[in-house]
Amino acid sequence: MNLKLQCLSVGALFFLGTAIHAQKTKRDSSSVKDIDEVVVVAYGKQKKITLTGSNVQVGAKEIEGRPISNVIQALDGSGAGVQVSAGSGQPGSGLSIRIRGTGSYLVSNDPLIVLDGVPYNGSISTINPDDVESMNVLKDASSTSLYGSSAANGVVLITTKRGKKNRQTISLNASTGMVSRFIKEYDRVGPADYYLLTWESMRNGRRVTNPNESLAASNLYASNNLISGNLKTNVYDVLDNQLVVDGVFNPNAKLKYDDFDWQKEILGTAIRQDYSLAVAGGSDKTTYYTSFGYTKEDGYVIKSDFERLSLRLNLDSQLRNWFKVGTSLTGAAIYSTNSVDGAENNSAYINPYRWTRTMGPIYSPYLHDPNTGQRMYGIDGQPLFDPGNYRGSDAAGGRNVIQELLLNDDITRRYELNANVYAELQLLPDLTFRTNGAYSVRSSLNRGYTNRVIGDAIGIGAASRTNYFYQDITFNQILTYQKAFQGGHDLTVLAGHENSKYDYYYLYGSKRNQILDNFYEFSNFIDLASLSSTYNVRAKEGWFGRVNYNFLEKYMLEASVRRDGSSRFEENVRWQSFWSVGAGWVINKENFLKNVKAINLLKLRASYGEIGNDGLSSWYAYKSLFGLGYNNGTEPGILLSTVADPTITWETKVQRDLGLDFALFNNRVKGSVEYFNSKTKDLLFPLPTPVNAGIPGESIDGNVGELVNKGFEFNLGVDIVKNQNVTWGVNVFATTYKNELTKLPPDQTEIINGTKKLMVGKDLYSFWLRSWYGVDPADGAGLFLLDQDLFPDLNASDVRNLNGVLVTTNQNKALYEYHGKSTPDIFGSFSTNLRFKNWELLASFNYQVGGKIYDTNYATLMGSHPQGAALHADMLNRWTTPGQVTDVPIMSTANSASVGAASSRWLVDASYLMLRNASIGYNFNPEMIKGLGISNLKLYVSGENLWLASKRQGLEPYQSFNGTTTNRYSPSRIITFGLSTKF
Repeated sequence: MNLKLQCLSVGALFFLGTAIHAQKTKRDSSSVKDIDEVVVVAYGKQKKITLTGSNVQVGAKEIEGRPISNVIQALDGSGAGVQVSAGSGQPGSGLSIRIRGTGSYLVSNDPLIVLDGVPYNGSISTINPDDVESMNVLKDASSTSLYGSSAANGVVLITTKRGKKNRQTISLNASTGMVSRFIKEYDRVGPADYYLLTWESMRNGRRVTNPNESLAASNLYASNNLISGNLKTNVYDVLDNQLVVDGVFNPNAKLKYDDFDWQKEILGTAIRQDYSLAVAGGSDKTTYYTSFGYTKEDGYVIKSDFERLSLRLNLDSQLRNWFKVGTSLTGAAIYSTNSVDGAENNSAYINPYRWTRTMGPIYSPYLHDPNTGQRMYGIDGQPLFDPGNYRGSDAAGGRNVIQELLLNDDITRRYELNANVYAELQLLPDLTFRTNGAYSVRSSLNRGYTNRVIGDAIGIGAASRTNYFYQDITFNQILTYQKAFQGGHDLTVLAGHENSKYDYYYLYGSKRNQILDNFYEFSNFIDLASLSSTYNVRAKEGWFGRVNYNFLEKYMLEASVRRDGSSRFEENVRWQSFWSVGAGWVINKENFLKNVKAINLLKLRASYGEIGNDGLSSWYAYKSLFGLGYNNGTEPGILLSTVADPTITWETKVQRDLGLDFALFNNRVKGSVEYFNSKTKDLLFPLPTPVNAGIPGESIDGNVGELVNKGFEFNLGVDIVKNQNVTWGVNVFATTYKNELTKLPPDQTEIINGTKKLMVGKDLYSFWLRSWYGVDPADGAGLFLLDQDLFPDLNASDVRNLNGVLVTTNQNKALYEYHGKSTPDIFGSFSTNLRFKNWELLASFNYQVGGKIYDTNYATLMGSHPQGAALHADMLNRWTTPGQVTDVPIMSTANSASVGAASSRWLVDASYLMLRNASIGYNFNPEMIKGLGISNLKLYVSGENLWLASKRQGLEPYQSFNGTTTNRYSPSRIITFGLSTKF
């Protein structure tokens, strides 16, 4: 078998069906009459009672009315085992999802997205949430294995709405609201305290470098050099050397101006609008659903927004009683302005968060008269921006984030078209053939401009264009035999074939040296700075089958197998088989429980299987690659960029699942308890190589290692009150799991990666850091535990014995140890739904207990040598007096390297409780509005990201799965007012 794009001939099968079965009657497609009993599964639908796998469903009612631009946001808190790392506040940004923890190290941990039955590689932000009928999360092998090598991290099935026979509806949803910042900023000191702390740091540092100097002389040195030798700017109306005298801030000093709040100039309140119109209906033979959607969300950071226009047409037609066809067509156009470097570049000078967070509280965005303090204006009446010529060395001299954000551009236009077409033939009364063809094309053009007034391209200006083009083609053919035999035996056999091809084109160009103002096309720039392009292609093919059997919907058996081939791997190791088995037992249907009225459902289910993962970043993982473009003038040059292991192949995840579902007391109490155990074998790792081997990156990717995720999931729903006027229900979800590396590469006992160290027996996200001990009350020195094995000289000047514990002031002698992990002890959500007559109140909370997060942003604000960078308010607790007990070391220019070093000092408990979303709505009585031709009308107020309780203000505890923080565009709080109606 090869991986060339191929499909079975639909036409041939069409004529085959015509010749043999023209007189056959179609099977009743409504055999399952209660839609609530049916859930979407791999390549079809299935009665929920007959499932042997783990399936979480989110319906349209849970999605509608929420102010979300990315429909995946609706999965946050939707069920146990599902973690969503919130996307940035950049409107339209994506999200990261983990289903039952992290199962891979080198390859992707993202689940497979399937849209209307076909794997989807496009951007989720192009899908209008109002078009979604349901989303199903498949978590175990029994549910996912039919997708084979694409489903190691779980599957999210997205099903869009379709029309109903002989019923026409017109739906209109409209909402508008406010967007603002959700996560509060870290608490920082003001101007007076900042000058005082900086003076103290300089004075204390001087005492170290000049130990024979008198205290008075050191004080004088700090006073004389506070401004001229360090901070450069004095915003008070006293002389520079009179600002702080002998450790006392001048009580007579008054501010000349006080516009130091950069965030006020960059952050604000924005508007979000969302409108959608859908028409659905049909006849006995044909149904349709068509919609138009428009979303415009402005970000709360200046020059950041997201605008989406979407169209959809879903059409199904029963051309003959044995032949059905249908299509799903959708198109989207997206226009977005990105806050320049705001979400993507953590260390950029003009990252809005890095800048506003770390800018010292004595620097204004604007120029001021040094004598009067009055703001200065240009000839056009606009305030003049401060270019930073008089700032300390850590305050980004020569830059101004507000001015640069206003002058620079980072604009993206995206267009996407998806077309799914299917044909379904009833070959026999119990035998159905269905073929699906899907074509997706996506184009993205990013236009960047860097101004020539200030910043990276000062004096010249620069423009760039980045074009991405993706093309995705998928075909599958599925044969299904479904038969209900006498005696209560039901059998379904499915066999199929699927193949796909994915093309990716990339083109980048940039030019410099601008000619005219306000014109940003390449023709207005002289020098070509860069020009590059890339073309990649990958293909995948699979053959699969599944057998489902149940007896009286009491005993269920299921088995599936899939054999996949991926072009990422060499031909000899390209193909691999994946499989699963599952079983279910509805215990309450047994005679010994049949008459127990309190038990409505008691179902035991179990599954076991193996699923693969080929989600490497490289499209040609088995090939060693060379990089072009390393030319020396006119002489061409290439460099070895990657050395590959030609035998590299799939990761394989072995999954075990055991679950108990229950419903009690007339279905007033529902829930489940599940145990899962997922072992990843042939784990893909970057295998370290000797430095002298000349291997780029000093590693080669290979299949060595094993990883285990195991834990429990709990789901509980209770209808507390349920009568004609009032219903009140509560749902609680909880997950606890353990992650453990069980095998590493040969002769490799450990792998250190940033703040983590991988070792057998440890969590993948275990923190490996210097052990911070605290502060010496005698002199305020920051202390680390001493590594006595590496540094046995206990008489060294930087070693101390404090209360019988050997410690050191030298960070380079600190003992490295494990200090917890980012994986939480337990996480989940709980929600409540209260309905009183026509009023409805919904609220959902997310929580996490345990786990740690390394707060780099806080560490940056705790520097002991201020040179223009901001200071956290905790610095007011610094050591100042012998005998003082505190956790903040002495302020000193001499100890900044040691106390600021990466260590356990910067770890913080990642526990949190968050009000994720809430809404209140009023449903009008149908009798009141039927005269207007309206069948349903609801007015509501809805909000996302409404409240957070965590260990530290400013901390975003759910930012990443690996427990690290960045200066990112933090999530938005969105509150909208809306209406939804049907005609």
